[in-house]
Formats: sequence, C-alpha cells, structure tokens
Amino acid sequence: MFDPTDFPDPTFVSVNGVELEVFEAGRENAGKPIVLCHGWPEHAFSWRHQVPALAAAGYHVIVPNQRGYGNSSRPTAVTDYDIGHLTGDLIALLDHYGYEDATFVGHDWGAFVVWGLTLLHPNRVNGVVALSVPYQERGEVPWIESMEAVLGPDFYFVHFNRQPGVADAVLDEHAARFLRNLFRKDETPKPPQPGMAMIELAKAETPLGEPVMSDGELAVFVSAFASTGFTGSINWYRNLDRNWHLLADVDPVIRQPALMIYGERDAVLRSARLAEFVPEVEVVSLDCGHWIQQEKPDETNQVILRWLDQRDGTIN
Repeated sequence: MFDPTDFPDPTFVSVNGVELEVFEAGRENAGKPIVLCHGWPEHAFSWRHQVPALAAAGYHVIVPNQRGYGNSSRPTAVTDYDIGHLTGDLIALLDHYGYEDATFVGHDWGAFVVWGLTLLHPNRVNGVVALSVPYQERGEVPWIESMEAVLGPDFYFVHFNRQPGVADAVLDEHAARFLRNLFRKDETPKPPQPGMAMIELAKAETPLGEPVMSDGELAVFVSAFASTGFTGSINWYRNLDRNWHLLADVDPVIRQPALMIYGERDAVLRSARLAEFVPEVEVVSLDCGHWIQQEKPDETNQVILRWLDQRDGTIN
C-alpha cells in the first residue's frame, strides 16, 4: 500500500476569492499541465497513485483540494459551491501557473466539474479524462427535481437538498465509521443507493466488502473530514439545480478528446448517449467498483498514459 508520507507537501494558492490547498509534482515539466480533480467524499490524496506516474511521464501534475475540502477555503454561502465557482477556481489555478489550457482529470463529482468546466470554458481544456461519472445530459427538468420524481425523497441527492443539515450532522458525528464503511470494494454491481444509505452507512457497525486502502491511507481522509466536517462538500449537491440553470445556454457538445473510465461493479449508471454529447470519447471499463483510481491504480495509470500518448501522437 501507498505510504502517506510520500505524497507531496501542499502549497496554498489564492484564486477566485478562496485559498486552495494544492499538491503538485513535475513542475520541471512546464508546458504539460494535467489537473486532477477529486470526488466526494474524498481529497487530493485520492490521486496518490497517479501523481508520481504522471510526473514521471513528463507532466506537471496539479492536484487541488477543491473548495470545501481539506485545508482549502470553506465558504459559508451554499451558492458559493455552484458550477460557476468550482470551475472558476480551476481556471484561476491555470492562470496562477501561467497555462492557457490543460488536460483535466476528474473522478466522481470531480468528473462532473470537469465536464462542466469544458462546457463553460472550452478554450481552457485540451482533453478530458472522467472516471465513474459520465457526461450528464441536461434534460428538460432540473436534476434534483428529476431524481426526486424517479427515485423518491429519500435518494441521498434529494435528501441532501430537501433536508439541509440532517445528513451533515450524522456524518460529522460518525466520520471515521462512515469513511471506513464507504471506501470498500463493490463485490457486485448494484443500483443507485437509497437516499438514506449514506446515513445508514455512517451508523453501520460492521463494514461490508474488502477495504480499498490501508488504515494509514484511510486516516488521511478521516483526519481531513474530522477537521472540516461534511457541509462544504455536501453543498456541491445543493447546487445541482442551480447548475442546471447555469448551463442552460452553453453548447452541450464537448468537442475535446475524452477518455471515460467506468468500473464494472460501480453503482453509478453508464450513459447510453455519451457519444452523442462527447463525440471524441474513448470508453474503457476496469474490473472494479466506484473508487477506480484507488482500487485499480496500476491499470488506471496504464489506461490514462496510453490515452495521453495516443492523443499526443506518440503512439500510432
């Protein structure tokens, strides 16, 4: 397992009205930036296996704890976590390092942010790698409203929005148990979790499934959320309908080269229409659950590096 002490030391960068905790490697590889965006409830540390591999391959690897996470700023206003602010942080981070554009890699919520970034700032993105969460078609009905109609009020996306503060308090109280139970390998594919599953997971005495990481690695996540609480990160969910409105007038087609990596045992549903909205996409599936880059680090690195080489023309 990875030794947490091997992860780069952070720097703090003031951008877009907040301060981001940023980990980087390969700064000597100026001109080939790649930005890694974590999901929920995660941390920049979730990319620990990718950072050295990408730096060794010649990339300047930039890994922020996004707003609401780790030692980055945690604004109090819910609307400060909408897609405009989240993508604005990433654009300002590029400006800070002096880059016109970069390749962006996102897992889970990070993938949603990277897809949104590419829609809102297409000239700043030269390629997209998404893990687990495919491009989300906007549709005619706001996302939370749509989920509530189909999955009911207890689906956790809906619950986070309709009962603000309830899940936050439970997860804060049981942070270590929740994260221990959550970061498990999925044994079999299953449908999206019922809404209260996150609260039930926080209270479960016995975890199910094999752990994704060592106790030392898990301690990094537990320490971070014990310090910050979960509200800032859950506020990302509370902006989904606001994001739906903010994306109303953008061109919905992503024209950059893209790589979509699914986990065969992931509960997140695949997109049947991905190629309609992302015509230059390559789709790869790995034999794992939701925590793709942590559960299958070597395979993930191989897939990403091969795709980068093909995109850049070094492999025929």
